[in-house]
Parts: sequence; structure tokens; C-alpha cells
Amino acid sequence: MTKKLGFIGLGIMGKPMALNLLKAGHTVTVFDLNEEAIQALQKAGAKGAVSAADAASESDIIITMLPKGEHVEAVVSGDHGILTTAKPGTIVVDMSSISPVTSRALAALTKQHQVEFIDAPVSGGEPKAIDGTLAIMAGGEEAIFEQVKDVLLAMGTEVVLVGTNGSGTTAKLANQIIVNLNIAAMSEALVLAAKSGIAIDKMYEAIRGGLAGSAVLDAKVPLILERNFEPGGRIDINLKDLTNVMETAHDIGVPLPLSSQLLEIFHALKADGKSGLDHGGIVQYYEKMAHVEVKKG
Repeated sequence: MTKKLGFIGLGIMGKPMALNLLKAGHTVTVFDLNEEAIQALQKAGAKGAVSAADAASESDIIITMLPKGEHVEAVVSGDHGILTTAKPGTIVVDMSSISPVTSRALAALTKQHQVEFIDAPVSGGEPKAIDGTLAIMAGGEEAIFEQVKDVLLAMGTEVVLVGTNGSGTTAKLANQIIVNLNIAAMSEALVLAAKSGIAIDKMYEAIRGGLAGSAVLDAKVPLILERNFEPGGRIDINLKDLTNVMETAHDIGVPLPLSSQLLEIFHALKADGKSGLDHGGIVQYYEKMAHVEVKKG
């Protein structure tokens, strides 16, 4: 069924996600601070909006895909935000990676305005955003989730309601621990092998079918061997996610020693001017210490 959607945030992930909603036949009104991003979506058939409030006034479901929690808060409750024009019964689906505390606070706030809220962050990076195969983890009321599930399935193949509001963003924090620590472990192994002088591409071929094989290994090793660090998931965004991980963990009394070490590695990469790289660039932290470069051959 065609639905009237608003989409706010047309960055690396948001732009292809909005395009997939258009391909699915939905009416999509888009807004971003980048005028060129809006124009690109308009060429694909979207309507352009001049503010989040403008997008919300046209829509029954409003999707936000933004870098940080403060951006989501501003878009939802700011002077030109969603709540200034959203009709009662409107559903806000926040697909950003933010703190569960912020998600629950936004859910409570929107409820006061008779607007529903689902937190539904994603995993899979730019490639899966483009081909519409994202993993989507949602938090909210089941009845509300069912109203937006078909929309989410236009952007992802695995769409799971994890629990109440904040559950989706909590699941995303767990996801980010696993993904980024996998990349770090992989980076250590690659640098060890490179310093030993063996052919990394052959090593990858040898181990990828065993227990060390993973989606992370297959996604990142070919790019590293080509020295391609164009961002699918930027280091600064993952730094933000791991900061949320540690704050949440400390709030509930969960020690995360490996995650805390990786957060410091991210800070070191940022200080080294590498915050705009893909998080596969974690390998460059280890390369710098070992004075070696991981590449083919």
C-alpha cells in the first residue's frame, strides 16, 4: 500500500534508503540541510521540503536518519521541527544510531503530542542501504511497529521488533560493539601477517571459509587490500556510537574493557586526521605502530 512518507537526513545512508522508498511506490517528501541532496531526490521523484516541519505536514510517517541524538532532538522538537506540524496519529521512525536514553525521551515527548515513535536503527552500511538489504532493529509498541513494517521492508530484509522504545537503539549499540571489535581483531591479524611477509590476499582466501570467516571479514578485507577507505561507516560516526556504548554501559554497571580500548583507538585515529575514513581504517592505527602497510601480495 502506498504511504505518504517524510524522510529527513539524506547522507551516506539516508539518500539510498529514501530512493528505495520511492522505488517501492511510496510518496516521499524529503528534507536535508544540503540543498543538493534534496535536488537529487527530487530528480528521482521525491517532493522537496524547506524544513522538517514542512516535511511532517505532508506525511503520515516521518523517517529520520541523522548523525547524532542532538540532531534528532532538534528535528523532532525544535522551532521548525516535526512536532510543530505533525497530525495526531503520525508515526516518527528514527533510524539514526543514538543513545537509548534519548530514544525513550523522544518517545515520551512525542506521545504528549499524540504522535507515535519507533526507534529503528540499521546495520549493513552503505552497500546494503543501496541494495535495500539492511538489518533493522526496532523498539516500540507492536501495534505501531506493524503499521510501519512494510515501509521498513522497502529498506531492509531483516526487520525485527526487539522490544519497547529504546530496545532498537540498545540492539544497535550491541551490534556496533561486535562489528567494530571484529574489524579491530581483523586489523591486528592483517598487520601481523603483513609484517611477517606473507601474501595477505592468499591468507584471506585460506581463512575465510573457516571459523575466522565473517561478514565483516568479507566486507572489509577486499577494500583494505585495495587501500579503499571511502566511508560506508565513517570512523567519527562509529566513535560516536562507541561513546554511546560506554555511557550506556557505565550507567547500568557493565564493564566493557575491549570496547573502551577501541574507543581510544578511534580517538587516536581522529587526532591523526582520519575521522572521515571508513571504519575499516582502524587497520591504519596498527599499521602506523608496526611500520607496515596491508596490501595485495
